[in-house]
Amino acid sequence: MTNTPLWKRLLILGVCAFGILYAMPNGFYGRVEGHNDAVAAIESAGGVATPEQAAAAARWPDFLPSGLVNLGLDLRGGAHLLAEVQVADVYASRIDAMWPEVRDALRDVRDTVGNVRRQPSVPGVLRVAISNPAGMDAALTAVRALAQPVVSLTGIGSNDIEVTAEGSDIVVQLSESERAATDSRTIQQSLEIIRRRVDEVGTREPTIQRQGNDRILIQVPGIGSAAELKALIGTTAKLTFHPVVGRTSDAGATAGARNLLLPSMDEPGTYYIVEATPVVTGEELVDAQPAFDQNNRPAVSFRFNPTGARTFGDYTANNIGSPFAIVLDDEVISAPVIQSHIPGGSGIITGSFSVEESTKLAVLLRAGALPAEMTFLEERTVGPELGQDSIDAGRIAALIAIAMVAVFMVVSYGMFGLFANLALAINMALIFGALSIVGGTLTLPGIGGIVLTIGMAVDANVLVFERIREELRNQKNPARAIQIGYERALSSIIDANITTLIAAIVLFTVGVGPVRGFAITLGIGIVTSVFTAVYVTRAIIEMWFAIRRPATVVV
Repeated sequence: MTNTPLWKRLLILGVCAFGILYAMPNGFYGRVEGHNDAVAAIESAGGVATPEQAAAAARWPDFLPSGLVNLGLDLRGGAHLLAEVQVADVYASRIDAMWPEVRDALRDVRDTVGNVRRQPSVPGVLRVAISNPAGMDAALTAVRALAQPVVSLTGIGSNDIEVTAEGSDIVVQLSESERAATDSRTIQQSLEIIRRRVDEVGTREPTIQRQGNDRILIQVPGIGSAAELKALIGTTAKLTFHPVVGRTSDAGATAGARNLLLPSMDEPGTYYIVEATPVVTGEELVDAQPAFDQNNRPAVSFRFNPTGARTFGDYTANNIGSPFAIVLDDEVISAPVIQSHIPGGSGIITGSFSVEESTKLAVLLRAGALPAEMTFLEERTVGPELGQDSIDAGRIAALIAIAMVAVFMVVSYGMFGLFANLALAINMALIFGALSIVGGTLTLPGIGGIVLTIGMAVDANVLVFERIREELRNQKNPARAIQIGYERALSSIIDANITTLIAAIVLFTVGVGPVRGFAITLGIGIVTSVFTAVYVTRAIIEMWFAIRRPATVVV
């Protein structure tokens, strides 16, 4: 019974060997993880390695695969946050930034509308009074000319602002379409900045995804606590550079029109009056690195893009001898006096930093500022001990399931049961090999998916062996009975597993977090179990049959 071509047998054996080879690093998890971390650190350092890094890199041969199954938050430990982005803050800043444009537009029709004065209003609404209400139509026309089409699929045909009249006031606010488009852009920008900040500190396989209209789920395995994660991603890190108008110790001092009163970060009780419009902002930074100043104190060096460098250089050339405030999140970090023209677009931020604080600030500045503040609705720290408990419990469950399935198969089908058990072991190796290759993340529900796969993996073998029994009862010779058994069972096996695979695909597509972890292992397990049950067990039986050439078989 050698009706399986040689090339197909070699292909089956090759797939098995490939899967076992790529699953092998997971049996030496700590050693391979240390090797991978050391190699990454050496590469980032330009090939320069410390003795410890060289020793860690040498603990795993370079010619062997080193991919690992990533452990999820529930297995590795880490931090979980659910944040709500204050998207309304962006409405307020957008509308506030429109005031100069509205003022300039109305200035062109001043003969008709009279004097223009900004009125107090709620955030997100710009209210402008004109002294000649008879010119309201001209005023509305001038302001409405500032509107721009909304750039989104749902906002086609609408403008970004709504301009109405209330008595002698012009009221400007974002349209509903623009608010929806702004919400989407704000969340996407927040996701990208959070991802960059988390990646900067070298964590593995974080989960950062949108939930609902204005919420973001952040799960970072391996980080110490939720508070540490909040400190990393919760800082807005909005950096601006402002001309200094004055300095005072009066917290209630009047800053004046278009000025801001900001506290000093390093000098309690000291406040700076700065111009509200910044000269240059952190959005024009292209790099920030921890450094030391001329007194060997921790600082942060920065570099602007060409536009920012030109603006920064022009300002410093025209304001030598004037103080210049460096503001981070509405606090003045420092306000040095400009000593000379700074033409290169680079500088240094000094303050009472520790080395850790300067490093953290450099990370935040490189990643960029969050477009809006975030409110944390949930925060949870999962300890590594709990993750290890989960791994141990999952391992015990898997071993018990394998042992019970193995005993059942041997008791029910004898020698053929042993073949099925061997295929089951290969199936486990293929699952971990596939997870390592695709970079899948193993979660606690994922372990449940693997345990479920163990039970399902032998279902196909049960179908095949029962068909073989039927053929043997019909007096077929052993070789023919085995051949017909596999052929008759194949369609039933494929049909049954395709329906389960469809369910796994739907779970992966629609689900999030733990549901996806379950769907990944279940989907991979279905594919590998069909492969091992149909092709691997048949190859094993054919090799056994070719060697032993039994006159009868008992299934």
